[in-house]
Amino acid sequence: METKFFQEPATYVDSVELNVTDLEKSLHFYKNVLGLQVMEQSDRHAALTADGRHPLVVIHQPARVTVKEKQATGLYHFAILVPERKDLARLIHHLAEQKIPLGGADHLVSEAIYFSDPDGNGIEVYHDRSSEEWAWNGSEVAMATDPLDTDGLLDLVKESWNGFPEETRMGHIHLHARELKGTLAYYTEGLGLDIANHSYPQAAFLSTEGYHHHVALNTWKGVGAPSPSLHSAGLRHFTLVYPGDLEREAALQRLEKMGHPSEKQDDAVYVTDPSGNSIKLVI
Repeated sequence: METKFFQEPATYVDSVELNVTDLEKSLHFYKNVLGLQVMEQSDRHAALTADGRHPLVVIHQPARVTVKEKQATGLYHFAILVPERKDLARLIHHLAEQKIPLGGADHLVSEAIYFSDPDGNGIEVYHDRSSEEWAWNGSEVAMATDPLDTDGLLDLVKESWNGFPEETRMGHIHLHARELKGTLAYYTEGLGLDIANHSYPQAAFLSTEGYHHHVALNTWKGVGAPSPSLHSAGLRHFTLVYPGDLEREAALQRLEKMGHPSEKQDDAVYVTDPSGNSIKLVI
């Protein structure tokens, strides 16, 4: 794992917060099946971590929660980045033993598996190949969806899964959007991300500092898809970290000029993209 993509001067995704329909059921999945640690817990929410110090995923059970709306915008998946290929291999073996349905792909820049939590929130776990191996054509990084070398990965399994390594972090988030043109402008001209790949049909991958993607967007639910209701299971918000107050303030001013307001709460600022996805901006 190359930490340069997740520290100053990069802008990157740090954590996600989700609404769930059954806190105890979700806790069992994230803790006992996946192997995240409970950092803090109350009757209505729990923060889960890999290192015991920093939350990766925070789950909430709203009082009037409704099931995840399948045709709405919102979360496609959040992506947990593990340090080494062998970590991904051990998790594949473990989840197969747990009879969790898995998908997988080789994206050239990374190898990844895909599955869902009990509410249908999409989850990716992946490891990155060295950035020296990534192929760039100008400003666009080469990515693909090739078959995953599952046999080669499983050959690396020498010990059982014992939870995520401490160095694990949130790698990126992939969102369903209502439409691409305006949403791309929001994330590039407003929030300040760069387009790293725009070759997939109806999708775009955005990053800072030459990462393959910190945020991805797609219209695979259909152009004009509605935003989910406030208490729907699914994405509550994700956290985007800026290198400093000047960079965050510049982004907020750009958004303001584009007609997109913000809301300050304590040390954070909340904004909402054109597809209704909520983002917590921190420094």
